[in-house]
Amino acid sequence: MKVVIIGGVAGGATAAARLRRLDEQAEIVVFERSGYVSYANCGLPYYIGGVIEAPEALTLQTPESFFARFQVDMRVRHEVTAIHPDKKTVSVKNLGTSESFEESYDKLILSPGAKPTRPPLPGLELEQLFTLRTVEDTFRLKAHIDASRPKSAVLVGGGFIGVELAENLRELGLEVTIVEQLSQLMGPFDPDMASFLHGEVRRHGIRLALGRTVEGFAARDGGVDVLLKDAPPLHADMVALAIGVTPDTALAKAAGLELGPRGSIVVNDRMETSVPDIYAVGDAVQVKHAVTGQNTLISLAGPANKQGRIAADNICGGDSRYLGSQGSSVIKVFDLTAAATGVNETSARKAGLDVDTVVLSPMSHAGYYPGGRVMTIKVVFEKETYRLLGAQIVGYDGVDKRIDVLATAIHAGLTAIQLKELDLAYAPPYSSAKDPVNMAGFMVENLAKGIVRQFRVEDVKDLPRDGGATLLDVRTRQEYGMGHAEGFQNIPVDELRDRLDQIEPGKPVYVMCQSGLRSYIACRLLAGHGYEAYNFSGGFRFYDAVTNDRRLIEQATACGMDQF
Repeated sequence: MKVVIIGGVAGGATAAARLRRLDEQAEIVVFERSGYVSYANCGLPYYIGGVIEAPEALTLQTPESFFARFQVDMRVRHEVTAIHPDKKTVSVKNLGTSESFEESYDKLILSPGAKPTRPPLPGLELEQLFTLRTVEDTFRLKAHIDASRPKSAVLVGGGFIGVELAENLRELGLEVTIVEQLSQLMGPFDPDMASFLHGEVRRHGIRLALGRTVEGFAARDGGVDVLLKDAPPLHADMVALAIGVTPDTALAKAAGLELGPRGSIVVNDRMETSVPDIYAVGDAVQVKHAVTGQNTLISLAGPANKQGRIAADNICGGDSRYLGSQGSSVIKVFDLTAAATGVNETSARKAGLDVDTVVLSPMSHAGYYPGGRVMTIKVVFEKETYRLLGAQIVGYDGVDKRIDVLATAIHAGLTAIQLKELDLAYAPPYSSAKDPVNMAGFMVENLAKGIVRQFRVEDVKDLPRDGGATLLDVRTRQEYGMGHAEGFQNIPVDELRDRLDQIEPGKPVYVMCQSGLRSYIACRLLAGHGYEAYNFSGGFRFYDAVTNDRRLIEQATACGMDQF
């Protein structure tokens, strides 16, 4: 059996190695257009910033090492120019010698990946404008920084690559601005959770131009003007485009394979395309979202690796199935860690799901053990069924641990209430006896049983401030004096029983504290005395971060300027 693989990196290289482990006699040929067959895409921004010092650390395998271990014929700098399903051959061009030839196959795996999105804007040809997708892109950008010593950069796009590159350029001492068409960074996060990321990048001196559309680029004074719609241009010594990726599927389209959203390759759960004996894996394929069941594109290394393995299994006579992608991800943003899995609230509502959320701010480990840090967790679940749909966490220590637990719970089909039943490891340096994941389950259970009712950030502005309700802040006087929501009066929770005469009966009471715990206790106390009480989801810390971020964005939008 002869298997030809188009493209290496996560999907193609994984498929090649798995094929060899399953079939010692198979002839395996990999054609990779770049000069590197297996490299760490996710590490590229950290090489730019000098965190990863050795360029060879980015290359996980070389053609020589791959052949020595797996006897796989890895041919870099070879571009497949056409697929001929009727003849079961591919046309190949050796980019080093310009020689063209045809290669036959019994089975073909497409792993072309995705290419940086480059919209048809004027000025894309400027030499100070870069994209970051391949090792070659990285070396070009690093060489420019080392040679030209730019003092400023504009990054167009606020996704994973844009944010990571912004951090690394800032650590090199550049003045950095991120321009993003959406009104937030990092689409996997809801706007309220993204406000913590905005605060962190601003704290480190990065300017944000959110909700701004780029209309082109122009050379000026040795640098680049980034032309914005309805706002003054931004000038910088260099620009990097990181506005997303587009499936690289021109070959598949020309060969007659069925395509899906944004030109992605349609595959079944065995990674088979619409054409017999042709499989496809990685960033170029359409997948089912494991939570919504909708067709989508998810460009992450984890799914690509799994898909490569599945395709190899099936080529070798197995019956492996890809169950879909949850989109679990994590990112370092200076001192913060931010992670997400499943769908966020925004995406869930767009998918037609009737959802609710809980927001909590637990410590990363037991409060009495030194070094604990607060994290913010948002859990999204379906009303009525309480099916767990997604989660987002922003914090410091322990974020990756909790998101992986929640990702596993979603995969296992647990409800949000069942999170309270998980038996999770505890020792004071690592967690609390009631882990933050358990706490989320307790909170959802309280909602389900009617033990507590909640209100959210978007509700605060519409609360009655004409005497129709009591707005209550139950933090200490010192906390209240450092900042509070407009219209909320202060009665510390420990004084509440003795001051119930200050709360008018027969009217609802909306209660806020720093994290949501003391206000929950106050709500139960009030309910025990006949009051209709509502607990603020997330606490004042959450409210303050979200409202301050929205204020900055709105002010900048109103005056037509970039944001800080």
